[in-house]
Amino acid sequence: MFENIIAFLNDALYSYILIIILVLGGLYFTFRTKFVQFRLFKEQIRCVTEKPGNKGAVSSFQALMVSTASRVGTGNIIGVSTAICLGGFGSVFWMWLIAIVGSASAFVESTLAQIFKKKGKDGGYGGPAYYIHALCKNRVLAVAFSVFLILTYGVGFNMLASYNLQSTFSAYDFYNLQVDFALAGKEFSLNLMPWIIGLVIASVVCFCLFGGGKRIVNATTFIVPVMGVAYILLAVIISLINIPQLPEDFARIFTEAFDFRAIFGGFTGSCVMYGIKRGLFSNEAGVGSAPNASASAEVSHPVKQGLVQVLSVFIDTILICSATAFMCMSSGIEPTAEISGAQYVQMSLEKTLGAFGPVFITVAMVMFAFTTLIGNLFYVDKAVKFILGKEPDRTFRTVYYLIASLVIFVGAGLSAEMLWNISDLLMGGMTLINMPVILILGRYVYRALNDYVKQRKEGKEPVFKAKNIGLPYKTDYWND
Repeated sequence: MFENIIAFLNDALYSYILIIILVLGGLYFTFRTKFVQFRLFKEQIRCVTEKPGNKGAVSSFQALMVSTASRVGTGNIIGVSTAICLGGFGSVFWMWLIAIVGSASAFVESTLAQIFKKKGKDGGYGGPAYYIHALCKNRVLAVAFSVFLILTYGVGFNMLASYNLQSTFSAYDFYNLQVDFALAGKEFSLNLMPWIIGLVIASVVCFCLFGGGKRIVNATTFIVPVMGVAYILLAVIISLINIPQLPEDFARIFTEAFDFRAIFGGFTGSCVMYGIKRGLFSNEAGVGSAPNASASAEVSHPVKQGLVQVLSVFIDTILICSATAFMCMSSGIEPTAEISGAQYVQMSLEKTLGAFGPVFITVAMVMFAFTTLIGNLFYVDKAVKFILGKEPDRTFRTVYYLIASLVIFVGAGLSAEMLWNISDLLMGGMTLINMPVILILGRYVYRALNDYVKQRKEGKEPVFKAKNIGLPYKTDYWND
């Protein structure tokens, strides 16, 4: 019954409400910013390489890595595979579309996070809860958003990341460890391996949370960008090996994307639905997660961090999601519901690369999923701090870290469909709060963007002052 209720709410949310809000909202931001995601591409590159003025402050590149670490994860591999297997090749087009129009939403929300960020002992911090609070003049909606964020990233996404990670081991012989037992007069069979792998994942994450994993985290921070580049290069190699298949793949992407009879004949299972769901899950544009990382960067102008987050969306979807899609599609293996998830990716790589393929995907998933788990809890930390109005004490953190680790353990053994539905529903709740707020506050972003472009045309390094855009809200920064 619980799964049926979640599935019903999910279908209603993504069939009508979120598609309208995300697509029309993203298009609106695209036109109001005069296609900022394309027009200022060179500025995006310039901003991400800029160093902060104060030694030890968080740079734009570091903020990009934090947000990308959360974005680039199991959704780029398992999510894309699931979309293609359940929604067809046309899902890839709709993933591209939601990334292109959504990147304008990412620009607006991240710029707002910079404008409304707060001063802390370790520098700036903030996120949607803070600009929601500024707009509504009370904490109710801001706290509601923070609760949704905690449930989405601390529960839904981390349970799903844990499940997706352990599922990549299903290609190996040791994965099946069946135990038969009787309970209440009935016979049951349970595979213990997902739970064992889940326990290992949860233990490593718990070790890091309690401060013992700095070397692991630092090593992963270095390895994951390298793994991301290796992943894209491998996708290019596989696509070149299977280049005769690519024209047919491109044709199917666009043919199925615009097969409106099939789409409207079963919309909840269509390429549009899965493309938007998995695209949003992967790039998170407009959801309100990345602004928590954006607010921590030290920049001379809020627009700089908005531009950096546009780049993050492109890296996530246009590069890494497309890499997964073309690796799988060019293999010639026909996607079906039965092989959705890790199995489709592993089968595709094994056909082209032999035994090396599944091993590579397992290593990539371990790296991507681990940083996703840590990155998600970084966002949860910020939401908890807003709700409490202060840094949590040691006792609170101990309980919170143990619960977070337990959630990761439990997620490894649950069903994929239920975890996807829970994650999508919670993420939708965040989006329903965040998107209307940034639509209202967007006028300050457009003014800030015009101010930034004006200063660049004058040959200046842009410096922001709140009075230049007529901001009626009090901020911790930008007042001099």
